[in-house]
Amino acid sequence: MYRIRLQQFEGPLDLLLFFIRRDELDIYDIPIADIADEFLDNVRLLKEVDLDTSGDFIYMAAVLMNIKARMLLPGRDIDDEGEPIDPRHELVERLLEYVRFKEATATLEEKWGDRSHLFTRGQASGFISDEDENREELVDASVFDLVSALRRVLTTVPDEYIHEIEAESYSLEEQIDFLQAILRIKPKSSFIGLLQGRSKAFIITTFLAVLEMARTNQIEIFLSGETDDFHLSLAEVLTPQPEEKTGNR
Repeated sequence: MYRIRLQQFEGPLDLLLFFIRRDELDIYDIPIADIADEFLDNVRLLKEVDLDTSGDFIYMAAVLMNIKARMLLPGRDIDDEGEPIDPRHELVERLLEYVRFKEATATLEEKWGDRSHLFTRGQASGFISDEDENREELVDASVFDLVSALRRVLTTVPDEYIHEIEAESYSLEEQIDFLQAILRIKPKSSFIGLLQGRSKAFIITTFLAVLEMARTNQIEIFLSGETDDFHLSLAEVLTPQPEEKTGNR
């Protein structure tokens, strides 16, 4: 199990790159039929979560379906040299450009991180505690690494009865309080375990609360890489040490 640093939730190109990385696909030979179907499944789920960028995902889903349809047609468009045009070409170029942009951003962030480990004179006496050395390896991950757990727990939602009249409503603040209370009692709780048997509204709002708490560094998220689940723990809050008082001489 390793501790993750959640990357900023960005958009549909990140989801495509997530599929490519996860399945170790050749970016120049993307299996559009499979990717389009899985992308649509994720779009349906993201629409339920109601993230602000869901419109971008719907647009990309339409692009993928268009490419899939063009690849299934018996005849292909021909370029000026008489060669068939690969319908995936424009998408691949967009992905490659996006990858270059992300790599440049990561390089700048790495340089900034290296600089943050340099201390000016008078601060060089810091030390690394045994507790820090024994903590799980910190790696980057994306929201999409967590979405499979959300999909899995939503399959356990009991059927809603027609005679129910009042719709359940949960606020983000309520679910943050819920997670904080649970994690104080049971640190490193399973996301699936916390939400088994809950309603869809409860699950989705709690998932959004997880994203918000991760964004504001209130929780730590752990992935095992073996199951469609992740674990949560309250982030440790470092309390400042009192300054030593020196008497007047």
